[in-house]
Amino acid sequence: MSSALKIAFGSLFVGLVVLGLKVAAWWLTGSVALLSDALESTVNLATAFAALVAIRVAARPADDNHPFGHHKAEFFSAVLEGVMIIVAAIFILREAYDGFLNPRALDAPIEGLLVNGLATAINAAWAIVLVRRGRALKSPALVADGRHLWTDVMTSAGVAAGVLLAFGTGFWLLDPIMAALVAVNILWSGGRVVKESLSGLMDEAVPDDTLARIRDVISAEAAGAVEAHDLRTRHAGSATFVEFHLVVPGEMSVFEAHEICDRVEAAIGRAVPDVRVTIHVEPEHKSKHTGIVVLD
Repeated sequence: MSSALKIAFGSLFVGLVVLGLKVAAWWLTGSVALLSDALESTVNLATAFAALVAIRVAARPADDNHPFGHHKAEFFSAVLEGVMIIVAAIFILREAYDGFLNPRALDAPIEGLLVNGLATAINAAWAIVLVRRGRALKSPALVADGRHLWTDVMTSAGVAAGVLLAFGTGFWLLDPIMAALVAVNILWSGGRVVKESLSGLMDEAVPDDTLARIRDVISAEAAGAVEAHDLRTRHAGSATFVEFHLVVPGEMSVFEAHEICDRVEAAIGRAVPDVRVTIHVEPEHKSKHTGIVVLD
């Protein structure tokens, strides 16, 4: 079982524990704000399952129907997470509206906040794990899940502060007000997750620092060639795709040109994990004099 898959299973377990704690906190208090926090955790659980499925699909090797692999499955999962976050926000706004119409005193607010605080601490620790490991494994699904959890941590802290303030002042309208603020915050979070995931589905190029590293490697390792041009990159889940044209002297043999390609491909593989490189070799008269200069 891959590391990403193990982490995805861990998210399911953490999601179940946190959801149980937050439902208990709402049951103890009757707080609309704590109910909104629990509703968001149901989304956490659903998206953790979606991430697990996506990671399993993305790990499948290329086949006849998917010759470039299944890496983009993770982006679909991340888009689904964003959509489900938005749906949760709509449900929370509905509960907040009911709370505005019928404000009520809370039952056992301190006990409920202690239970909710434990759930928040678990979420915070797991969110850090997800983001760090997701970036290390180049898994958009895990990173999106971690960012969502971190948003949950922030909103949980805000909810706790609002409930405490409502309890201290007796102004019980603060409870639905906090629920509404939670909804607005996670709407923003969901929109950002969808935007970032769609950029991957649209074959967005690699970050500038990665692109610069690839260009430097080609320049340093393609000795014997004339130039490289039409460099294009894209990322799909954990995989990075690189393709470019390599211009070689017209009299160079196929064997010599292939040796240069092998050397460049191996060097890019050391510089960029999980990379797929495609090199198109061209004769010298195809030079554009605008691409990557090859160092002697």
